[in-house]
Amino acid sequence: GQTPLNIATLLKNAGVKILGTNPDSIDLAEDRKKFGEILDELNIPVPRWGTAFSVEEALDVAKEVGYPVLVRPSYVLGGRGMEIVYDDDGLKMYVGKATLVSGDHPILIDAFLEDAFEFDVDALCDGETVHIGGIMQHIEEAGIHSGDSACVLPPYRISSDAMEDIVRITKSLALELNVKGLINLQFAFKDNQVYVLEVNPRASRTVPFVSKATNVPLARIAVKLVVGEKLKGMKLNPWDDISHIAVKEAVLPFNKFPEESIFLSPEMKSTGEVMGISSTFGGSFLRATISAGSALPENGQVFISVNDQDKMNAIPIARDLSEMGFEITATFGTARELNRNGIPAHQIFKVGEGRPNVVDGIKNGEIQLVINTPLGEQSRYDEEAIGRTCIQKGIMVITTLSAAEAAVRGIRTQQQRGLEVKSLQDYFRHSE
Repeated sequence: GQTPLNIATLLKNAGVKILGTNPDSIDLAEDRKKFGEILDELNIPVPRWGTAFSVEEALDVAKEVGYPVLVRPSYVLGGRGMEIVYDDDGLKMYVGKATLVSGDHPILIDAFLEDAFEFDVDALCDGETVHIGGIMQHIEEAGIHSGDSACVLPPYRISSDAMEDIVRITKSLALELNVKGLINLQFAFKDNQVYVLEVNPRASRTVPFVSKATNVPLARIAVKLVVGEKLKGMKLNPWDDISHIAVKEAVLPFNKFPEESIFLSPEMKSTGEVMGISSTFGGSFLRATISAGSALPENGQVFISVNDQDKMNAIPIARDLSEMGFEITATFGTARELNRNGIPAHQIFKVGEGRPNVVDGIKNGEIQLVINTPLGEQSRYDEEAIGRTCIQKGIMVITTLSAAEAAVRGIRTQQQRGLEVKSLQDYFRHSE
């Protein structure tokens, strides 16, 4: 993880022999300016960014980059201190807090790609050859810490060209950084463009998930590479040569910390992870959801409130739920769009609009599932009240349409087939 990256240079300077990726390469990936120069040389797209040591510098960078921005101290663990900031006042407040975390290191400021898809890649490199361990697509929106986001292997919504870009960029950066062992990269995909968000020359928390999903022991192989073995002599199955779908879901501790903000953010909050595996996306999502301690309802009432950009794309999701026997309750704008498109939807007040509102409905046990896609600061505030009540009542909250689509598939699987038990080993019998 991050700790060995942080102490690698100190160990090297103290005379300790470092196996694997050289500390100079680690520093190259961690130092935003040096890394930015590499990305420019290799012509690799990245969200607009800048670094700052003071409030004045941060305001200048944010003005150039454009709000909203993702701000974070460099060299931190688990996304600690990372936030999405929407205006100058929020940025001033953040910089005052972040300097306590960042110390002598700069604060990083990136354009936040709101409503983008995010991908994680784990790969092996021996300095000469690169093997893609797995490419995962996050179900939650970009900007949520990868440790908190559910993800799917193989990806379920990306163009072939974008997938090829991800593979090409992964290989070129692993070789450019002269990685010996594992490397993790995070990408965003928006408006048919792939962007590099982060590169970590280390093992990531997704390595066990990818290893189980693909039947390739990535950590064991990485150790061999670290001590000098080469990939060329190894027979490794291609990561995408599988006939099943694997879903990783985060276990979140909100029921044990009732005062903690339930809104997922760049700062990691999960306390564990589970895996669902089956022959279908819906079946895998259903299994992962159950394993994480949540439940998808088979019937009842669904509350839907989506931002203007999502309204048209929410229509097929609402239609599927209605056809599966669910009643639909929605806020004014969403209910109007659904009714106009032939989907019966009852109107209910947002928080603060009047009573009874959606929170009252959840508290009274009238709502069994919530689909609420936030966009912008005020929407996130409204979602906080809804989400906190859902946690108290044990009701699942879905904050992206992609997750809502996955939930619809899971509910349909639950209604039509139920759950079948199958061992992990059974998924790989054909390849042995």
